[in-house]
Amino acid sequence: MKTRLASLAMLATSVVALSAISASADQSVRPILDKFPGRTAAQAAADKIVKARKPGAALSTWNGGFKDLNGTNRTFVMVGPDPAKNNSTTTIPFEVVPVVLTYSAFKNQKFDPSKDKYDDGETVVDNFLNSPLVKSNVKWKSGGQKLGKTQYIDAFQRGTFWGYGVSKNSNYHVVLGSPTVMEPLKITVSSGQGVVETNPFGHQQIGTYGFGPMDTQINNYIGSHSSITPDTFVFFITHNVFLTSGGCCIGGYHYSTGSAPTSQSYGYTTFVTETPSFSQDISAATHEIGEWMDDPFPGNNVVGCFDNSWLEVGDPLEHRSDYGDFPLKVGTFTYHPQDLSYIGYFGAPQKWAVKSQLSFHGYGTTICPGQ
Repeated sequence: MKTRLASLAMLATSVVALSAISASADQSVRPILDKFPGRTAAQAAADKIVKARKPGAALSTWNGGFKDLNGTNRTFVMVGPDPAKNNSTTTIPFEVVPVVLTYSAFKNQKFDPSKDKYDDGETVVDNFLNSPLVKSNVKWKSGGQKLGKTQYIDAFQRGTFWGYGVSKNSNYHVVLGSPTVMEPLKITVSSGQGVVETNPFGHQQIGTYGFGPMDTQINNYIGSHSSITPDTFVFFITHNVFLTSGGCCIGGYHYSTGSAPTSQSYGYTTFVTETPSFSQDISAATHEIGEWMDDPFPGNNVVGCFDNSWLEVGDPLEHRSDYGDFPLKVGTFTYHPQDLSYIGYFGAPQKWAVKSQLSFHGYGTTICPGQ
């Protein structure tokens, strides 16, 4: 949502009314995460369908709040139970949808995360499923404090509320469940809807596709698959595909079909298989899953920051030259999760977070402008 301008120029795609796309030369390239689609007819239709599915379901959430540094009361909705009142593990059912794009105007070139591989021979989907976003395969520390061997986003959440309740409720965890990989969403990109070109942040071939059309495809998929219910988190993934909206390049976003816990929360990200690059391996996925955890129904969690009107924990750090990523070797593969901002950045009591830090990895050192 907040972006860093790049000096690169490329043959980019632009979206007209978020539906018709045409190539446009010499357009600035911006790495973008969390552009929000607004409320659309496709979302409203999907929302009506998921709320009618039986038995009725709702995402596990809790309501909290704080008085910010300007004296304004802020409220929020987050995934899981209140860490000051719970001392157990909450598991969120997790569904993963590979998105396959075929470019008919470019010799039917296909980008398929279930088949496309990293240099080590692992497919994009398998690499994600083996990553510390999904598996509890890393012993995490923040500010020197041990946070446990768990998923990264759970460790981050434990860190952000360490002084609020987790230090006493040491068994508190909110984790994604064993993932269900669903049938792929298949999209044929015809002439004028997207292009295949060189990654503006690297050297591999990437595809582009419209942000609005992708969100419509996602909501249509949600509406047509009865196993997707509001108590689950459904995550759509592509390989080497950037979304476009008035220019390139959107690496991911998260949203919901409506604003209630009975609405369906969902996310999308692309996994770029070269390093370094914007949206490399789990970088964008970290951003989107972390922000889903702390803002599952965007628009509800309003904060008083000039750079961030919503409580979006990845945005404050993505402007860095490394996009806020830090290297993390797990087995033989080096992942690049993104550092995430603790709640003190947004004007909440800094003592809530472990060691009163402002971010998990320590990149964040200042409170947001406006506080």
